[in-house]
Amino acid sequence: MDKIRIDKWLWAARFFKTRSLAVDEIGKGRVQVNAQDAKPSREVRPGDTVTLRQGPVQRTVTVRGISGARGPAPVAQLLYEETPDSIAARERAAEQRRLAPEPALGITQGRPTKRDRRDISRAWGNRWSASIDD
Repeated sequence: MDKIRIDKWLWAARFFKTRSLAVDEIGKGRVQVNAQDAKPSREVRPGDTVTLRQGPVQRTVTVRGISGARGPAPVAQLLYEETPDSIAARERAAEQRRLAPEPALGITQGRPTKRDRRDISRAWGNRWSASIDD
């Protein structure tokens, strides 16, 4: 076997959990083979360059082996070799995500906590409406 469909190879190399997910990503234009958009039936051979996007990260790998069966992760990693530029970009993206502020910390308003509700209750005292009674 010297060539295989790209969707089957992506599944066997463990880039996607199922072949249907691989087909969906290929259909959305997120996978290129040798700098050309791929179709699920496109065949790849050892030496081809595959560029794919997984979430926010774009990976570029070189096909090293062909397998039609999905095996354990150590075997799947032998099917490809990631380029040094891709590894560096992936590490930079991971570092930026790690240093990014927590989105929830930017929320200044929202549902009051139990402590906030107690403080609000004390501030109102015996008043029954928001209007100021003179």
